[in-house]
Amino acid sequence: MNTEELSDSARRHLWMHFTRMSSYADHEVPVMVRGQGPYVYDSRGKRYLDGLAGLFVVQVGHGRTELAEAAAKQASELAYFPLWSYAHQPAVELADRLAAIAPGDINRVFFTTGGSEAVESAWKLARQYFKLIGKPEKTKVISRNLSYHGTTFGALSLTGLPGIKTPFEPLVPGAIKVQNTNHYRCVDCAMLDQCNLACADDIEQRIEFEGPETIAAVYLEPVQNAGGCFTPAPGYFQRVREICDKYDILLVSDEVITAFGRLGYWFGAQKYGYQPDIITCAKGMTSGYSPIGAMLASDRLMEPFLKEQNSFLHGITFAGHPVSAAVALANLDIFERDQLLEHVRGKEGEFRAKLETLADLDIVGEIRGTGFFYGIELVKDKSTRETFSDDESERLLRGILTPKLFELGLICRADDRGDPVVQLSPPLVCESEQFDEMVAILREAFEAAQSAL
Repeated sequence: MNTEELSDSARRHLWMHFTRMSSYADHEVPVMVRGQGPYVYDSRGKRYLDGLAGLFVVQVGHGRTELAEAAAKQASELAYFPLWSYAHQPAVELADRLAAIAPGDINRVFFTTGGSEAVESAWKLARQYFKLIGKPEKTKVISRNLSYHGTTFGALSLTGLPGIKTPFEPLVPGAIKVQNTNHYRCVDCAMLDQCNLACADDIEQRIEFEGPETIAAVYLEPVQNAGGCFTPAPGYFQRVREICDKYDILLVSDEVITAFGRLGYWFGAQKYGYQPDIITCAKGMTSGYSPIGAMLASDRLMEPFLKEQNSFLHGITFAGHPVSAAVALANLDIFERDQLLEHVRGKEGEFRAKLETLADLDIVGEIRGTGFFYGIELVKDKSTRETFSDDESERLLRGILTPKLFELGLICRADDRGDPVVQLSPPLVCESEQFDEMVAILREAFEAAQSAL
């Protein structure tokens, strides 16, 4: 198909995710056809800097032939076999590798095909685990306002974004929301020099309100994605760990985005120095070259399932797929060979410093994040931190910034699931040249938005 045929066929047959299909009634659907390093190319040959790594996924960059070769080799040997009462070599080797890099006593790997399934699996594990140890009332889970944990019914129930939940209600009961770590707009520590950890204490207050005997788990991202890269204050996760230990509640570190180098470590929990009971992960495990996800659990959570006739009554047909597992192993080899964790830690200061040169613009309220994961919050009035109305935000993000950024050749996320933000999560192979390119495009787009508004 040529470009026009591809776009026309996409309009007629392809149902794109989280997409206003009506927006393409009179516009061409962009069709990406290849990628190389931190760049992708569309069907017309135009190059774009992939400032979002696909969707927080392509850690090692596009066009890695060794990952394609690993997939082809495995498919020619054993293309598929389930993990239901059997094992296959790629899954065994990948589980061993993940256990070796995971923190503490997290040594058990339950594979899925993506992040939502990993999050869902963790809630199911928590419920069955507590039933097996004689605490059947522990079924509820806690997560944060504005958080995003996935789209399956359990994961969507954990998600703290009302706008994407309302069409599917009623959802799974027992999903409770608490404060997030948005220091820029926090009312509890706005007048203080530093966070007073009221956001962590809110978790304990809600546990006591609901009844500790009813709470199974607390789900937290090391850096919260939705809302625009909310980082934790020093001591936040240590306080949450204390609370979970006090009430016998599992701490789930949702690392679907932050694992595999996004913050400069294998897992975000390692960056912030806390020990989770469960880690959920996906995206960067294969750098997107094949779908896979996983729930990583501590040894103690496996113990009841090693007795008598107990089994975790949960499974997914394509989980731990041999081809995906083989690709993941090759992807981890690239991480180690190219020292990508060290690269992110070595370059994150430069990345932040260059982004902060945008702070002189009136529209830029706060630049926040860490590693290769940043959000830029946009404001109507910088001195008062006044945000945009819904109509203004719609015009700003979808009427001005999204098309302008695309025109200038930068793929990133302009989002208003909280206050308006532009998010950046580039491939981990990016260098100074790509930082400069991102900042130059963002400045031009933000200046255009300021003028238009």
